[in-house]
Amino acid sequence: MRKQTGEVNFIMEGMRQRRRRWLFVTSILVIIAIGLCCAMLLLGNTIYPVNVVMRSLMGEEITGANFAINTIRLPRMITGVFAGFAFGVAGYIFQTMLRNPLANPNILGITSGSSVAAVFCIVVLHTSNTVVSIAAILGGLVTVIVMYFLSRGRSFSIGRLIIIGIGMQAMLDAVISYLILKSAQQDIAAALRWLSGSLNGSKMTEAIPLVMLVIIFTPILLVLGKQLSMLELGEQMATSLGVATDKMRVTLIISSVILIAIATATTGPIAFVSFLAGPIANRLVGVSASNILPAGLVGAILVLFADLIGQFAFEYRFPVGVITGILGAPYLIYLIIRMNRKGEL
Repeated sequence: MRKQTGEVNFIMEGMRQRRRRWLFVTSILVIIAIGLCCAMLLLGNTIYPVNVVMRSLMGEEITGANFAINTIRLPRMITGVFAGFAFGVAGYIFQTMLRNPLANPNILGITSGSSVAAVFCIVVLHTSNTVVSIAAILGGLVTVIVMYFLSRGRSFSIGRLIIIGIGMQAMLDAVISYLILKSAQQDIAAALRWLSGSLNGSKMTEAIPLVMLVIIFTPILLVLGKQLSMLELGEQMATSLGVATDKMRVTLIISSVILIAIATATTGPIAFVSFLAGPIANRLVGVSASNILPAGLVGAILVLFADLIGQFAFEYRFPVGVITGILGAPYLIYLIIRMNRKGEL
């Protein structure tokens, strides 16, 4: 009896330690994100003091500062935070659900599906940004539906889904290249700017749908976090624990695809954020907890940090997607080499 009590106390103490670590790391990530948000508002061609930024945000008329802060920097900051959060959460969901660090929306072709729809609207239909956003969401959903049914066979297969996703990405990237080659000269610049993944030209009207969808779907995914951890144990184990795996997987996929699609529609496909956020969050917090919120915060931090680097670290300004691509490519190579050594590829 004493032995059982001791084991229970040991388990409970471990759970309390993991909870404290989760709270500590998440709090630090929130502080870092707030600091980067402040830097986004303070820094630019003109560096404004904190009191000027606060007065401008409160609605006081300050000559020169209001336009720079409220029209340019504030929408850019809000877009960066919520797009990065959406990329991070969606990437973590896919990597955890499919139990593979390569299974993220970029590599699976979901981002490319949204990009095809958006580029088609930009260079062929010349539609408004609202239509581009809706088309990007629909493109991502159609892509993942096709992938899901192609990967089922007699039963759902993670490996089959990843292989099909990589093939879909290659095919959709070819479609994007074809659309750009056939588009009018005046449309190419807009399409390429969008495809690079950028916060340049962010507007509050475009950020509002992104903010609303992130606020709506993040609580849903947080509630489903426990079931997500069960899916990570495997199909048979999750089923034995009472999880309706097919329904849960469809719910998680649809919610994640909507997040990744609206973020892609707003900023373009910012490279590697969804790929890096989950592993970084797991390293910081540990893999035993549901790290949906930390992964989202890491995604927001990556986007804000990369945008600041792209704006101020070089002689020329680079889109945020270029910087995240530089950061993420070495990690992808390292991950593939490590998985190959372990025989996982």
